[in-house]
Amino acid sequence: MQSAMSLSLSSPSPITRSDWATADGPSYSLAPRSLRFCGLRKEVFGFKSLNSARFVPSVKKLRSKKVLASLSGNGTPSKGFDYDLVIIGAGVGGHGAALHAVEKGLKTAIIEGDVVGGTCVNRGCVPSKALLAVSGRMRELQNEHHMKAFGLQVAAAGYDRQGVADHANNLASKIRNNLTNSMKALGVDILTGVGSIMGPQQVKYGKVGFTDTVITAKDIIIATGSVPLVPKGIEVDGKTVITSDHALKLEFVPQWIAIVGSGYIGLEFSDVYTALGSEVGTNMPFQVTFVEALDQLMPGFDPEIGKLAQRVLINPRKIDSHTGVFASKITPAKDGKPVIIELIDAKTKEPKDTLEVDAALIATGRAPFTNGLGLENINVETQRGFVPVDERMQVIDANGKLVPHLYCIGDANGKMMLAHAASAQGISVVEQVSGKDHVLNHLSIPAACFTHPEISMVGLTEPQAREKAEKEGFEISVTKTSFKANTKALAENEGEGLAKLIYRPDSGEILGVHIFGLHAADLIHEASNAIALGTRIQDIKYAVHAHPTLSEVLDELFKSAKVIS
Repeated sequence: MQSAMSLSLSSPSPITRSDWATADGPSYSLAPRSLRFCGLRKEVFGFKSLNSARFVPSVKKLRSKKVLASLSGNGTPSKGFDYDLVIIGAGVGGHGAALHAVEKGLKTAIIEGDVVGGTCVNRGCVPSKALLAVSGRMRELQNEHHMKAFGLQVAAAGYDRQGVADHANNLASKIRNNLTNSMKALGVDILTGVGSIMGPQQVKYGKVGFTDTVITAKDIIIATGSVPLVPKGIEVDGKTVITSDHALKLEFVPQWIAIVGSGYIGLEFSDVYTALGSEVGTNMPFQVTFVEALDQLMPGFDPEIGKLAQRVLINPRKIDSHTGVFASKITPAKDGKPVIIELIDAKTKEPKDTLEVDAALIATGRAPFTNGLGLENINVETQRGFVPVDERMQVIDANGKLVPHLYCIGDANGKMMLAHAASAQGISVVEQVSGKDHVLNHLSIPAACFTHPEISMVGLTEPQAREKAEKEGFEISVTKTSFKANTKALAENEGEGLAKLIYRPDSGEILGVHIFGLHAADLIHEASNAIALGTRIQDIKYAVHAHPTLSEVLDELFKSAKVIS
């Protein structure tokens, strides 16, 4: 789930994928790219599967920078092919697919033209969570009333900007290295270069200035991810007008920053900037301004949860907003002049206002990174840059026919732009190419926004559920429970929060769960797993939860539901 688009969207500027790999090797820039929870497997942190074969290093230095790892599990490929499976893109989705493929006994290679880990590890969910961890601690230490309620006295809290930035950078580097080593240890061949489709079951890869290498595979997965979407009229200079790629470097904390877009990305950065902004200057005010195209902030959230979150996350903080407007033009600061943002009415397109700020963060979503994939060689046409796929992630050509042995996962297909969704899609594809049919239920995939407090959700919002109910002819019910009734939340002095369940009273089917409160991102998984497994409320309400824990918020939620049958 991506942040809601907050500007008039035009087709993203073409991005040449070959730009990522040069004769001097891939760029190791740590510019952050997206803010997303990711599904990194245990192997990333150095834990081996119990059934892992013994790793025998066998690294060959080739001109094409091919890294080979000998492992009996990555065995002989299908007759007539170099590999059973080749994956283009070594982000979280590609990584999850590669490791699962090795477990299934498939000879597997993964091609990466940038850095292993993709958006999530290098430019997104991993470094962003490092910054949010800092902002959470700063926010707590700065809250004198909160500290006094515990009987604590804390001197004025401060931070070292470069130290905070280093924490994020070091975490990304550590996870990237662990992820690379996990694939080597399990026998995945890591091929460095930009990959593209040559034809049916054929892939080429290489770097600028070198001869391409052509390989064959029984099955191919496209997992190239996405890049920040910068709408027409916005000039990004990487210093005063930035995307999330630049923001997570935390090169400076601006006095007044406008955030264009109030979805996940914008909200998380507002949390960081408002927590750190008090250190900008003692005698000068700090300000965050949201610019949102729709008539309300946080348009992608369940309305009731969004309303509560706005009351807690936005209204009491140094944040103001302009809603129902597009940022039609943004000019970077130069020659002593501030960043200039020209706003127009989202409906009439008439000029509305002009803002002068120190910096602007463009948080309007993501664009698929699919140019240069060679899709024309197999008669595939993208749709707004996204690769069309069916429910099994198999690629669909321009004639509406399935392309044999070709799949696309993650942000590149646009079904659900979350790192852990990409990983789940990749595992699902591997199940299929291994001979077991598998269709992923995307309604069971949770999402989270790591503000303080957090927001999480799975399934349908209440308006979506009511629309579905009206169309299909059934009733829905809604029940809620408050964190104020939870002992653990009160012990933490964090009673501000709400959990909401949307369900069918006739069958007990869970349609959606939304949580705002302490550790909401961790609590949502009981609900997402219930949806994935088809567990009904009349069954899950008998589950036992330890006391006193935050998990009892969900326990009370399920117990309060009234099922007819």
